[in-house]
Amino acid sequence: MVGDVHEALVLAASIVVVIAITVIQQRKAERALEALRDLSSPRALVLRDGERRRIAGAEVVRGDLLMLSEGDRVSADARLVAATDLELDESLLTGESLPLAKGAGEAVFSGTLVVKGQGRAAVLATGARTELGRIGVSLATLDSGKTGLETETARIVKLVAAFALAMSGAMMAAHFALRGGALESVLAGLTLAMAIIPEEFPVVLTVFLALGAWRISRRGVLTRRMPAIEMLGAATVLCVDKTGTLTENRMTVVETPQGVIDAAALASELEPFDPMDKAIVSASSEEALRNRGAWRLERDYPLSERFLAMCHAWRSPQGRLRVAVKGAPETVLRLCGRAALIGEVERAAARGLRLLGVAEAEAGELLEDPAGYPWRWLGFLALADPLRASVPEAVALCRRAGIRVVMITGDFPGTAVHIARQAGIEAAEALAGDQIAAMDDAALAAAVRRVNVFARVRPDQKLRLVQAYRAAGEVVAMTGDGVNDAPALKAAHIGIAMGRRGTDVARESAALVLLEDDFGSIVETARLGRRIYENISNAMRYIISVHVPTAGMSFLPLAFGWPLFLYPVHVVFLEFVIDPACSIVFEAEASERGAMQRPPRDPRARLFSARMLATSLLLGATLLAAVFAAYAWAVASGRSDGETRALGFAAIVFGNLALIFVNRSHERLVVQTVREPNPALWGITLGALAALAAAIYAPPLAQIFRFAPLGALELAVAAAAGVAGVAWYELRKLRRRPR
Repeated sequence: MVGDVHEALVLAASIVVVIAITVIQQRKAERALEALRDLSSPRALVLRDGERRRIAGAEVVRGDLLMLSEGDRVSADARLVAATDLELDESLLTGESLPLAKGAGEAVFSGTLVVKGQGRAAVLATGARTELGRIGVSLATLDSGKTGLETETARIVKLVAAFALAMSGAMMAAHFALRGGALESVLAGLTLAMAIIPEEFPVVLTVFLALGAWRISRRGVLTRRMPAIEMLGAATVLCVDKTGTLTENRMTVVETPQGVIDAAALASELEPFDPMDKAIVSASSEEALRNRGAWRLERDYPLSERFLAMCHAWRSPQGRLRVAVKGAPETVLRLCGRAALIGEVERAAARGLRLLGVAEAEAGELLEDPAGYPWRWLGFLALADPLRASVPEAVALCRRAGIRVVMITGDFPGTAVHIARQAGIEAAEALAGDQIAAMDDAALAAAVRRVNVFARVRPDQKLRLVQAYRAAGEVVAMTGDGVNDAPALKAAHIGIAMGRRGTDVARESAALVLLEDDFGSIVETARLGRRIYENISNAMRYIISVHVPTAGMSFLPLAFGWPLFLYPVHVVFLEFVIDPACSIVFEAEASERGAMQRPPRDPRARLFSARMLATSLLLGATLLAAVFAAYAWAVASGRSDGETRALGFAAIVFGNLALIFVNRSHERLVVQTVREPNPALWGITLGALAALAAAIYAPPLAQIFRFAPLGALELAVAAAAGVAGVAWYELRKLRRRPR
């Protein structure tokens, strides 16, 4: 419209490049999220080509044989070929809340949940061809919602955009009143609006959160819900299980007679997946293994809240009925009338051993209630699970970071206290599940303030503990693996599911999934969460600061009657520095060295706090003052419009680069951060300086930018102005540093 074809082409090309940068960054973020979704999808145990395989649910195909057990999410429509006490929750499809019993020959459907028993099913349909898939096709366009940071940022962007439009209108009116020219007035107003609107904010959040999730996944932790990343840096209480998280989950049988081991093997799952069952079966004799294969399992009495033991009734080929039970010592001792032996459990627990009671019985017929069999006490089975070597250091790191580590376990109190002390958790006492049951909410709220070890805890009590911590104002991270852990995982601010031993329903309820069930991974994730939030804060501070001199220099020359300084092409040039800097340079910054030596941030604190906004605007204002002073010097010294414009623009570019360097950390000085590796930083710096040199000294580009070549003095003045405008921020860091 102005008639300058060259500038129009440059602007058009620039728009394409800016859009390309945004699209590439968002695509990179989307690919990271897609990869995480694939990794955290429900898993399936299948029998394929005669071999058992654990695969992603999406990889199940027709012809596979699904191996179903309690806690599994069925990954395909299938027909049962075998079932043992199998019950499924089909409420996802039917709305019926009660679980349904299933037998051989009946159909099971994708998305339903196994709540009891075991089974095998031949796959009939997968993906969109399943009953659930037909429903899912209609849900493909649903939005997953926004995180708290995204909501806060969107509100700020709208406010600033409204302000920018108002200022743009005022700029158009002022230009037309002072200098005339309708088209030039529109361009001046458009330039001011471009300079003010912080369109980088949404890009920063998309990229930082998605790539943050990708970085966390490289530490063996999958992110299923983005708000968890925001909350990681605010966690104050970390509730963890003992087995497999603090310990190696490598149970071994110790100090136990072979006869007791063999009886316990008969009370273990046919296809053991629990580490304890695996250890017992592997330690059993060849005769016991033959019996498990040759005898028929007549009845499986499942573990329940009232019966804390596993009980199996077997029929030998000769017709003999033998019943074996193993489980919580207090349960088995009560069955056998040997309650006086409970003291041995406490003594063994003090040595870090876990004891199971083992008994057997012979009967003529099956009974509904296992307590009715004539039980014969066999003895205790002792198991040991060593502490992970990395745990004490990780617990100490949590303590320094202001994160309280709490153990919640179903194990015996003595064992729990012993392991807790080895881990470095303060464990003066352990609160048992029956004590929790006897407490009202007020008493439990008082108890959680002093107790760090909870033993013999039932899944529903985990939920009460999470609610008690939340009521006390704590930000709770909670680990879990079972079906009944799902409510507690959902209730916690940050639910963390065990990836190896966790059930599908636990993973679906959690915000994070641990691939290796390692406590060290949780602590490393908390550190990364603090890093991500800190980098977002630094990037936002930079974006706010960098827009102030650009917007100010779009308006001030007009107010002083000087030649217009900035045009749209200049603002677009600056976007090439701002966009990559805030979305690449700051995202790649490493954690502050003291990130885990300070308390968690207040979850109620806003990212755009009054203090953060004041600091950012002050940084921008001082840089604006320095750039304006350099521009005024050029005008006063009688330099041409081209030289004056080039000098002022160079001062803004140098100032932008200086802002990047000082905002890399709000604690450390530039002389310290430059030693930290960040290849993107130097790429942006060298690229921006090379582009500035081309715009000033290459005649075709200089003509488009309305620049004239600068001498060494002018370049020195521009560089000095850019650095001087932000130098006070370094002095502020120096004053605030501890001696």
